[in-house]
Amino acid sequence: MANPSVGERPAPGADVDLDVAALQAWLAPGLGAPDATLTAVRMGTATGIGNALFALRLGDQELVLRRPPAVLNHPSASNMVREWRILTALEGTLVPHPTPRALCEDTAVVGVPFLVMDKVEGFTPGFALPEPFASDATLRRDLAHAYVDALVDLAAVDWRARGLEGLGKPEGFLERQVSRWLGQLDQYRTRDLPELDFLTEWLEANRPQNGPIGLMHGDYSPFNIMVAPESPGRLAAVIDWDTGTIGDPLLDIGHLLARWTDPGEEPVIDAGGPPVDYGVTRAELAARYAERSHLDTTDLPYYAALALFKLAVILEGTYHRQARAGVPEAENTMARIVPGLFTAAAEFARGRRALQPR
Repeated sequence: MANPSVGERPAPGADVDLDVAALQAWLAPGLGAPDATLTAVRMGTATGIGNALFALRLGDQELVLRRPPAVLNHPSASNMVREWRILTALEGTLVPHPTPRALCEDTAVVGVPFLVMDKVEGFTPGFALPEPFASDATLRRDLAHAYVDALVDLAAVDWRARGLEGLGKPEGFLERQVSRWLGQLDQYRTRDLPELDFLTEWLEANRPQNGPIGLMHGDYSPFNIMVAPESPGRLAAVIDWDTGTIGDPLLDIGHLLARWTDPGEEPVIDAGGPPVDYGVTRAELAARYAERSHLDTTDLPYYAALALFKLAVILEGTYHRQARAGVPEAENTMARIVPGLFTAAAEFARGRRALQPR
């Protein structure tokens, strides 16, 4: 689960864990500024949980460098080459995204592969919205619709024509999901997890057949979206494409809706405060997606359950690492978040969280 915000101000005085001189020597000529001075500031800990982010200034160019974190949740995560490939393929499409500027696979420059993109002006609408959105119900509703419309545009991308053949293995995509994530969970599971056996059996028994094939984001939620700061509400960019693949795009909308909080519900991830009230239900968003994408959304409860199952497995890895590092159980936030995700996934499977109009 990422929570980046590449357009926010860097944390004042943040350490720069980069060889700036080596980076400048590599980057500046390629961006047409061989004589410009490069500055780099590590962005705050509230940004780029999945990856390290650095705010760069090269002459009058404002950029963001993105590189893998020290610890990966999964070998397929934080793949800079994959992210670069997707970002360049999205150029000229309706999908809002950061403009890619440079990819470096030479680990001699900063120690790991990295990519550089233009800075995106905006905010991440994760746990709260700033003004004018906070006090304008119409803006919030329009924003919710924009989240869905971006996924519609993404599902419509002609990925073959854009050179993304081989990015993933779409054949058997859904068939592989449960075994893949169970295999990862087995590497670090040390405690009982609610509903795990039920979910495993239900997901295998109720798997949709012949689902659509398209370009996926892989971790689509408001935490991986940037919103333009001015009214009217519009998406400035969808970010964090390092887990993108060619698979079933219904899993993206399933992920968004699974983490959506309807009126009167408890959020699936408790952030310590009330969730954003967009004034739109999951059922309304599901209907909008179905109408605009022309995809069969009958099995959306399955995709919502699978999305939370996958997220719970990934975050259980975080729980395990924190526990091994000596974090007390009472302070390990994943100790309660992960069981809650498995429970919510089972509620979608049992039809207790609505995805259709009541």
